Amino acid sequence: MFQIIGIVMLFGMVFGSYLLHGGKMDVIMYTLPYEMMAILGAAVAAFLISNSLPNIKGTLGGLGKAFAGPKWKKTDYKDLLSLLFALTKTMKSKGVIALESHIEKPAESTIFQKYPRIMKDHFAIDFICDTLRMMTMNLEDPHQVEDAMEKQLEKHHHEAAGPPHALQAMADALPALGIVAAVLGVIKTMGSITEPPEVLGGMIGGALVGTFLGVFMAYGLIGPLAARLQAIVDEEAAFYKIIQSVLIAHLHGNAAQISVEIGRGDIPSTAQPSFAEMEEHLSATPVDA
Repeated sequence: MFQIIGIVMLFGMVFGSYLLHGGKMDVIMYTLPYEMMAILGAAVAAFLISNSLPNIKGTLGGLGKAFAGPKWKKTDYKDLLSLLFALTKTMKSKGVIALESHIEKPAESTIFQKYPRIMKDHFAIDFICDTLRMMTMNLEDPHQVEDAMEKQLEKHHHEAAGPPHALQAMADALPALGIVAAVLGVIKTMGSITEPPEVLGGMIGGALVGTFLGVFMAYGLIGPLAARLQAIVDEEAAFYKIIQSVLIAHLHGNAAQISVEIGRGDIPSTAQPSFAEMEEHLSATPVDA
């Protein structure tokens, strides 16, 4: 919502001030299709050249995410902690054998099935199951497990950060591409140097529209969208960091409730449930069905 309001304000303030100052839109509107073809078309072409197919798809999906916001809400964080509570409680009270059926086939697990939104995130499920599987194979050194989890998180975050980096690269290129379009306009103008001043003035004004559009789109639109998308990626990364915190706390011998409380501290403040809320949510979580 705020992104849409910001875009409306962006266009209103910039073009409104231009019109109030006596500017005329006819020069901009006349040259706009050609300048956009040169600037935005070249930016998209450079984007396609410099990115892989998964990154291109991720960027297109990321544009929607920039408006929708992070996918994980407060209830999702509570569900994640409840899931981890049930798994660690089962492992501690009933042993490794009771846990194996859940982590080998999570789609059939009575514990995992209670959290369908988390089940849709394949990385989260694989991250949980792979780590617990290492524990069942007697890898119980918290430092070794933490290092292995950290490497997985770094790889995932690096891949997730590809789309905002691609958008930022496009934003960085737009001012230079605007200059390219402006230079082409100047070349065209110089080819008509014998025209009267009023004609040359219009042609020069049209050429400068290219510079304006490049800077305007870079710092007013694409750059802010890239920053917003990067912030969302960073916030969503906290979801997976919670998994690491809880499971490592469990390896250190803490009770399931304590491990969950340690993980609760990693939840972003805007979505963090209170201690009482989490206690109430955990009281309704069965250990093993």
